[in-house]
Amino acid sequence: MRLSPTRVGLGLLALALSGMGLYWWQQSDPTEALTAPSVAQPHQPAPFVRSLQDTLPDGDLQSMQTASGTAVSGALAYGELRRLFDYYLSTVGEQSIEAITAHIQSELQRRLPPDQAQRAQRLLGLYIAFKRELVELESRLELAGQGVTAIRKRLLAMQDLRARYFSADEVTGMFGFEDAYDMDAVARLEISQNPNLSEQQKKQQLAAMDAAMPENLRKERDASSVVVRVDQMAQELRAKGASEDDVYRMRAKEFDPQAAARLAEVDRDEAAWKGRIARYQDERAKLLKADANATESERQTRLVQLQQSLFSESERPRLAAYE
Repeated sequence: MRLSPTRVGLGLLALALSGMGLYWWQQSDPTEALTAPSVAQPHQPAPFVRSLQDTLPDGDLQSMQTASGTAVSGALAYGELRRLFDYYLSTVGEQSIEAITAHIQSELQRRLPPDQAQRAQRLLGLYIAFKRELVELESRLELAGQGVTAIRKRLLAMQDLRARYFSADEVTGMFGFEDAYDMDAVARLEISQNPNLSEQQKKQQLAAMDAAMPENLRKERDASSVVVRVDQMAQELRAKGASEDDVYRMRAKEFDPQAAARLAEVDRDEAAWKGRIARYQDERAKLLKADANATESERQTRLVQLQQSLFSESERPRLAAYE
């Protein structure tokens, strides 16, 4: 099983951005992100960022062309473009949105005919603007909550927001599968949270939904379940005292050796990051105690100096989000 670097999960849960991603989407200049220069980059085996090592970009842009290599007339392959966008946008925090935008633009120029590349770049600009507004949408108090009613309200609000940026064809092409997945998930939540149904009735209704589920939705749900299950297995192995080599072998069996190696690298990076955070918090506490009588300006200056000594310029926004 190939492990995609893009997140597997419900589309409506994309509203809940991570702290690191939220910081970057809020801090980056929208004008710069949408107008980043499209500088062509030479093809090279090195990944765009370290976390994409041993992965292949999502989005089959070849489906937008005929067998002879000429451009297909009519609509763009919206779903494939969105997968390509999300593949690179998943690296927000490792790279700025401006750098990611420029890289996607160069990929579109390299892989598509000029007329399709221009249209795809326009769609990229709209998609980034849409993603930015999702951050604001998530902050609305009236959409808060984990109940099925709140989740449905968030889903409908997100769908309304899409309609402001994309045409009906673009919405269907980019989000049609996601919406079908979300509506299935909401229907299942409504069944599970219905106080008027017995446990047996709930099981029967959920089984009926399983039987009627389209094959493409079934495959996506199964893929999501595998990712969650393997993560739980890794946590259980570690809790029992298993080594990281044991975790690697389990992941290699469930996915493949390349995916297992990449996940191990992510684990090591995360552990190293947490170690540096712990050191920073310890040094920060000592500094604030020593500077108890200093002015606010002096304390802030020393804190900035401490951050600069422990974290690179590209890491400091992630630190701010972590704090």
